[in-house]
Amino acid sequence: MSFPAVAVVILNWNGRSFLERFLPSVCASTYPNLRIYVADNASTDDSIALVTSRFPQVTVIRNTENEGFAGGYNRALRQVDAAYYVLLNQDVEVEPGWIEPVIALLEQTPRAGAAQPKLRSWHNRDHFEYAGAAGGWIDRWGFTFCRGRLFDTVEPDHGQYNDVAEVFWASGAALFVKASLYRELGGLDADFFAHMEEVDLCWRLQRAGYRVLYCPDGIVYHVGGGSLPQGNPRKVYLNFRNNLMLLHKNLPRGERRWVLPVRLMLDGFAAIRSLLQGRPAEVTAILRAHRDYYKWRKTYRSPSDRQAAPLGKLPGAYTGSIIVQYFLLGRKRFSRLSGIPRKTS
Repeated sequence: MSFPAVAVVILNWNGRSFLERFLPSVCASTYPNLRIYVADNASTDDSIALVTSRFPQVTVIRNTENEGFAGGYNRALRQVDAAYYVLLNQDVEVEPGWIEPVIALLEQTPRAGAAQPKLRSWHNRDHFEYAGAAGGWIDRWGFTFCRGRLFDTVEPDHGQYNDVAEVFWASGAALFVKASLYRELGGLDADFFAHMEEVDLCWRLQRAGYRVLYCPDGIVYHVGGGSLPQGNPRKVYLNFRNNLMLLHKNLPRGERRWVLPVRLMLDGFAAIRSLLQGRPAEVTAILRAHRDYYKWRKTYRSPSDRQAAPLGKLPGAYTGSIIVQYFLLGRKRFSRLSGIPRKTS
């Protein structure tokens, strides 16, 4: 096996406790052609002092302001030279040999553009983790889910997803991507700030003819919610706004005309559900997300649709509705979804 240069880049914002706990595992990685970076997004704690004093083998990149996940990575990666970037969350613990199998898969697979390892929960280590599990999918209305995680239902890992698989998106918690393609496609979209920017990047990779993969032999453990916990109104706002932006950017124009109205209606039902469950802050966040999506749409200039294949034609795109499957039919596991090919379950 050849060992192309790999740069693991951890974006940090006030993450001293995470770096102290998890950076030692990253530094213990066995990949022989590796450099590790901490890209600091203008932290106000002493996390960078910790890195420079305790981890001299780690290179620090200092961003002068917090530009979010997308903008922060774009700025930092301009200063990193490698064949592959690994975008790694600050709240991730890794196994020593986590890099080798993912790079081998990328090197051996024609037209491979990005990949993720298996994501398990740090808190519950025999279960998958919410943010990526065994690879990301998307349904016809733009709702994202994972092999091993549908909405808030996370499966235990008993080997059911130990196959290499082509997926729709790879988790931003541990995203492997060819550096040349990252630069060619303009990196992450800074308009997203945080949440779903990796889905957008993976969709653009597929539109450009590249593949997104899941590698079960690399394993990492993700805390999750390290910056914004589930249910936080800011997180709700970003997820709803960014999902609409994601669909608007990447769907073919004809498909966009009928998918977006349905999605907006489904968001309205989600707001009503939050209101009935006594979570008014979520309702406000959803309304703000719709308002700001319309503002963004007025200024966004869509590129040509020549490379925009119908969503249902792409690997990892589910042609049914995950809402119907999960809430109406009670199918809580990926393998129970109707229309899922046997080889992916």
